[in-house]
Amino acid sequence: MAKARVKKRTHLRAQNASAAAKSSTSRGPKSMVIRVGASQVGSSVSQLVKDVRLMMEPDTAVRLKERKSNRLRDYTTMAGPLGVSHLMLFSRSSTGNTNLRLALTPRGPTLHFKVENYSLCRDVEKSQKRPRGGGQDHKTPPLLVMNNFSSPNADETSKIPKRLEALTTTVFQSLFPPINPQSTPLTSIRRVMMLNREPAPADSEEEPYILNLRHYAITTKRTGLSKRIRRLDPKEIRNKDGKAAIPNLGKLEDAADYLLDPSAAGYTSASETEIETDAEVEIAESTTRKVLNKRELQRMKAGERAQKKASSAPAVEKRAVKLVELGPRMRLRLIKVEDGLCEGKVMWHDYISKSVTEEKAMDKNWDKKRKEKEERKKQQRENIEKKKKDKTKAKADGEDDNDDVVMDEDWLSDDLDEEEGGVPVEQEEEEEDSDSSMEE
Repeated sequence: MAKARVKKRTHLRAQNASAAAKSSTSRGPKSMVIRVGASQVGSSVSQLVKDVRLMMEPDTAVRLKERKSNRLRDYTTMAGPLGVSHLMLFSRSSTGNTNLRLALTPRGPTLHFKVENYSLCRDVEKSQKRPRGGGQDHKTPPLLVMNNFSSPNADETSKIPKRLEALTTTVFQSLFPPINPQSTPLTSIRRVMMLNREPAPADSEEEPYILNLRHYAITTKRTGLSKRIRRLDPKEIRNKDGKAAIPNLGKLEDAADYLLDPSAAGYTSASETEIETDAEVEIAESTTRKVLNKRELQRMKAGERAQKKASSAPAVEKRAVKLVELGPRMRLRLIKVEDGLCEGKVMWHDYISKSVTEEKAMDKNWDKKRKEKEERKKQQRENIEKKKKDKTKAKADGEDDNDDVVMDEDWLSDDLDEEEGGVPVEQEEEEEDSDSSMEE
């Protein structure tokens, strides 16, 4: 009997299926950038959401389509199976303010920001003389650079406590996968996202927590050579168009007239060769390889050029690093921090401060709500088990009533929805009203 065919390229083996699933879930953090209210937020905020998705690539849902009927529970339910670790929710209030909620799934915490100012990618490109075009930059996650996130004089009694600074730093650090400087290749670092915390003004009584976000592309150029010689370098020609890469020498008598500037007495201008040393780095020179034919490959395998290649060591070249802004820009002000996923106890608020007595009363209220929630879940489980037993008993007795079956299925689906969300919709609205009145 012939042996059954095993498809290895398109089908996973049984023993490797668990390992593949584990590797897929153990990858870096993933995010969803969502506009709450779909098209009601306006065209500018919708474009801002697209720009933020482009900035968060490749580990984000770029083609996510929101609907007006979608709720937060729809996204949190699918966050677990899809491996989504962060939710970035953009919304617009009735007064016209643009808000951003950065939440960690599945249990929080949630950072509430007010987007005071923002600039889109197209606005940044219009302000540049030579904007950066598309390419392979967004195939790798950006490098995260944070500045001034922790202040030396902060403690637990200050306006912005030390634990809030540590929490904010941890949340933003978890947006992108960590890197190892010893093993991470330099070619994979093509972009950088910068977060700078503005220091509080000395003459102001307020101490707001404000972050400035910038997004740049990293470009490098060779140094120590004149601009004319660099234009003849094949490594530089590959990055340009065919017509613009090759200089026009038709009006010159000799190639030396192009390489050496006659007006400078045989020397190039100093502005073409001198570059600030602060932006220079030394890297291994990237050599171009010749495409060999069949005969040359055979000679190489025979070892004719082995001795020559062993003696040649990779050269080191100096390159100037330059940042080209891609956008978007955002100025974010932290308003409050919640304990759960877009809900729960308020851990810190920018405008509202509570005394010790009020905090104890709020903790007691949250403990009471937590116990009531656990009791409701317990009662729901008991009701579901009771309904299942009654349904099984009715089937065993031979009773077949279609109306009862439909009613049972509806009843079970409602209970399951409440079990997943934890609290019914009406009770959630009552709790939100009580929270808002309590905070006031």
